[in-house]
Amino acid sequence: MEKPNFRTELLRTLEGKTPARIPAGIFTTAPIIELMDLSGAARPEADNQPEKMAVLAFSQYVNASFETVRYPFDMVVLAEALGCAVDPGTKVKLPAVLRGSMEISPSVPELPEDMLERGRIPAVLQATEILREKAGSHLPLIAGMESPAELAASICGITHFLKWTIKRPHIVRRLIDFCTDACIIYARECLKRGADVVVFVDAISSPNMISPDTFRSLVKPGLERVPKALSGGKSVLHICGAADSIIYDIAACGFDGLSLEGGTKNLKTASRFAHESGAALIGNIPTSGTLFRGSPEDVKKEALTYLESGIDVLAPGCGLAPKTPLKNLKALVEARNEFCERKR
Repeated sequence: MEKPNFRTELLRTLEGKTPARIPAGIFTTAPIIELMDLSGAARPEADNQPEKMAVLAFSQYVNASFETVRYPFDMVVLAEALGCAVDPGTKVKLPAVLRGSMEISPSVPELPEDMLERGRIPAVLQATEILREKAGSHLPLIAGMESPAELAASICGITHFLKWTIKRPHIVRRLIDFCTDACIIYARECLKRGADVVVFVDAISSPNMISPDTFRSLVKPGLERVPKALSGGKSVLHICGAADSIIYDIAACGFDGLSLEGGTKNLKTASRFAHESGAALIGNIPTSGTLFRGSPEDVKKEALTYLESGIDVLAPGCGLAPKTPLKNLKALVEARNEFCERKR
């Protein structure tokens, strides 16, 4: 039997077409310790050295049987390039913003002309080229980055961001416009270098963080600009938390895929809104309760539930904890295989 072309199958799914079988992979961060040990590429070196970044990313396919290659492994690459002070992290700790650039200088900054040459952006772009050559036309490359709102919260500090959505919404609008421009420039370059999909990760827009009305008035306008600006390149939006109260709004933003966390309660409604807007639904196996703490049998049981609910791409619902067992990632793919075999 001819081996399926995972890149073709995923792109077909994001175009609203029916694949030969439901893709299984990851759109969030995936550098678990077992993958680092098996591949010989570990963080923090794999966060800033292109060759090691590529090796660790490719191990998702080689060692976890995922049908996607997702990189880089943290969500502060753009923030660092735009002047935020960043803790580089360790093998088990992701890089994180220590202080935003607007906490040093409170005015909304200008977009630097040399942004793509700053920080770790060149390393990510070089890793993209390495991975494109390594993956050929068989595997899809998924470049991850901050969403405009997530980047804005890093730049001004999350406490300021949340307060300003209420007290200074005009500043938040200007800042999100600035961040949207930065996201578009970076995403376009990732696609130009060989990425197939860009996924924008957004924890700050979760209804657990800001109200649905705030999302609609301040965040949604920037998100709506992104897919239109990518000239046909595939884009996915990942929203953390229970997204039920904003699912119609995020579906209407125009992304090719919506990646949801396990907290979203009504998957059938989410699937309907996504499909009506032409988006694939991605997710959403819980990462802490199931993939981290559960057994392979727990993973399979939950995965089958989500597949029955209308998920188009089976994937973890959020970033993986470093000590997530590799056997649980393999169980995710096995569950998809069993589901598709039953449906034949």
